[in-house]
Amino acid sequence: MDVRPRPNVCNLDVYVPGKPIEEVQQELGLTRVIKLASNENPWGPSPKALEAGRLALDKIFLYPDANAFNLKKALSERVQVKPSQIAIGNGSDEIVQLIANVFVDPGDEVVMATPSFPRYKTVTELMGGIPKEVVLKDYRHDLTAMAAAVTEKTKLVFICNPNNPSGTIVSERELDEFMELIPPRVMVVFDEAYTEYVNAPEFASGFKYLQQGREVLVLRTFSKAYGLAGLRIGYAIGSPEMIDLLNRVRGPFNGNQVAQQAAGAALADQDYLEQVVANNYQGLNQLSEGLSKLGCSPVPSQTNFILVEVGRPSEELFVGLMRKGIIVRPGHLLGHPEALRVSVGTGEENEQFLLALADILNA
Repeated sequence: MDVRPRPNVCNLDVYVPGKPIEEVQQELGLTRVIKLASNENPWGPSPKALEAGRLALDKIFLYPDANAFNLKKALSERVQVKPSQIAIGNGSDEIVQLIANVFVDPGDEVVMATPSFPRYKTVTELMGGIPKEVVLKDYRHDLTAMAAAVTEKTKLVFICNPNNPSGTIVSERELDEFMELIPPRVMVVFDEAYTEYVNAPEFASGFKYLQQGREVLVLRTFSKAYGLAGLRIGYAIGSPEMIDLLNRVRGPFNGNQVAQQAAGAALADQDYLEQVVANNYQGLNQLSEGLSKLGCSPVPSQTNFILVEVGRPSEELFVGLMRKGIIVRPGHLLGHPEALRVSVGTGEENEQFLLALADILNA
């Protein structure tokens, strides 16, 4: 090319999403494909959210509310903060980018676990920062090692809790000890995309430290338990000063009209959310028990997916399952070369996956 892009951009890894159903159908001539690759909610959003989204279509000739007034008001009542403490994003992954835009200068260090959500590393490198990756210990964040990795050059620490792709959490006690070691000048970002699924009593949200006056940011999303992945809407909670900084770099209409309305209705329908979470744990138990019977080693999960060690190259199993009409996430893309990450599906979808995997393992 004659034009000269920034070297940081050319050196970035391209995110590889889960294979879409339509592509697999066309490639392999299949009439039915089950997708268990992208941690989506197979029961979909609340019917009230769908209806609110449909009604919002009547006004899509208008720009959305750039301040997301109604949604932020509803969120502020739910989590007991001021609307000025909430920023809306085009999915919480956009907020990860905004955080990097605000804080990371060339040469700054950003501490993160690995394997974890890959966008932390990508946005750090894009801004010329230095990612300091700390390997998981027993599939969990090694907070002691992460605290030790903090130096005078550290600007940010990302904690994905529950972690993707392992599905594990760190406990309140561990977080308390960790936060005692982190200097106030370092921003700690708690990415809690799967928090609605958590039922472990030892879990604590990063919101606790915000209430204590620490400068932290808590990220959440409507893409997972609320079932609105296709609308791309998430949010950050922080001090008014931190949210003001995020708003200075975000696009003015980044939360679209349909997403805002659907998210507000989804938030109001907590009965539906509770049913989704109950269904999810039935599915997790089904997958865990079925995988164990096949001689595999599933990692206990607090999310809507399960990481399972299968003892074989993940790419081989991924291809074999895809030929049977099952899309999962191969572990070699996630730092676990002999594992699969499997999203919880409906009971029938989980059963079809287990049967297909059994056929491959026993062949």
